[in-house]
Amino acid sequence: MGKTYERIDGRLRTFIEEQPLFFTATAPLSADGTVNLSPKGLKGSFAILDELTLAYLDFAGSNAETVAHLRENGRITLMWCAFQGPPNIVRVHGRGEAVFRDDPRFEELLGHFPDIDPSLHGLRAIVVVRADVIRDSCGYAVPLMTYDEDRDLHARRFAREDDDSLSAYFAKRQIANSLDGLPGVPLPLPPSSV
Repeated sequence: MGKTYERIDGRLRTFIEEQPLFFTATAPLSADGTVNLSPKGLKGSFAILDELTLAYLDFAGSNAETVAHLRENGRITLMWCAFQGPPNIVRVHGRGEAVFRDDPRFEELLGHFPDIDPSLHGLRAIVVVRADVIRDSCGYAVPLMTYDEDRDLHARRFAREDDDSLSAYFAKRQIANSLDGLPGVPLPLPPSSV
């Protein structure tokens, strides 16, 4: 039986912070729009800002569905599963916002991720999520799996990009719009301060 929490603290916070992988789910308002589910990892790219606010780094990738959906309606769910230890699933349903590199809040938010060199990953934005509903469930059917280490492929791929080449890469990937034509990541990217 699941439990609803008023805040992210104590054992719940510890559980979330210990997971090497989480998932984000978003959808457009259109009933026939594309629902998006994305895995997120990379140690140090997620932070709990306070008892109701979380953030993660949005790196270069093949599309911008999450950003586009957040820009349209702000709805987002984050989910963590226990692949080791006692079974557990935690979901945070809330409202999210993509904070882009030209936003005055960007540098302060970036300070919450001291173990990540954003120049290695083609950082596009920081996604900030304010929790509305925080719930857990049993996770009995989640398999036991081991975590070995983060892959270094993303950093190796995007470390060679500068602002201009990264903007050209994004233009080819058409991340300025979602699959459904919603505005995605504004291009060209503002200059990076890192």
